[in-house]
Amino acid sequence: MGKIICAGLGPGDPDLISVRADRALRTAAHVAYFRKAGRRGQARQIVQDLLPADAAEYPMEYPVTTEIPFDSLEYNDLLATFYDDWAARLEELAKDRDIVVLCEGDPFFYGSFMHLYVRLRGRVEIEVIPGIPGMTGCWNVTGTPVTWGDDVMSVLMGTLPESDLTRHMQGADALVIMKTGRNLPKIRSALARAGRLQDAWLIERGTMPGERVIRLQEVEDRDCPYFAIVMVHGQGRRPELQISGARISGAAQ
Repeated sequence: MGKIICAGLGPGDPDLISVRADRALRTAAHVAYFRKAGRRGQARQIVQDLLPADAAEYPMEYPVTTEIPFDSLEYNDLLATFYDDWAARLEELAKDRDIVVLCEGDPFFYGSFMHLYVRLRGRVEIEVIPGIPGMTGCWNVTGTPVTWGDDVMSVLMGTLPESDLTRHMQGADALVIMKTGRNLPKIRSALARAGRLQDAWLIERGTMPGERVIRLQEVEDRDCPYFAIVMVHGQGRRPELQISGARISGAAQ
């Protein structure tokens, strides 16, 4: 009887993969990973030099990504069927072998594997190997701490309505905004309405080749790849309690 092992790969740099995940990857005989049709897939790219040459591969190709609205019934039906089908296929494969499923970042932090996990738990043995979330890699490459003292940090999805984005941005000290891409104009507008735009940074491909860290105000809306997040660093909400020398002047330099 085999099992399904989901290996969290971290933010993108192979050197940031955990020892436990590395061990699972280097001994994997069967590997599954998500990708867009016609693409190699970011997860597969990260482990390029880690997998055995003879490992059997099972690319799980999304039926749709950004072609139709993510909140439409059609999108939901297509993705639900996709996850149902692959959960059944992985369960069948795991009857007599271990399957390593690749997942960027941490599998339980907005990862696609979550949708397989909730379908498979109780039906097959599952091992989940945690990974460094992508946003952690991104705020480290800025060279500035993202939170201080009792700062409140909010992680937002750029797919939220602008009014919701603005409300959360006004109520948090530090911000991480994911799912940017075509949502960047809306994110920029919400940050401006919340009075946070001047402190916002865009981090593209954090820890990966082609990494770029730039002030959001200096970027055009169309200039935003898929692997990018927007960040606003916290400053310490109660200055009177900050340890001497801990105050910072503002954003990353």
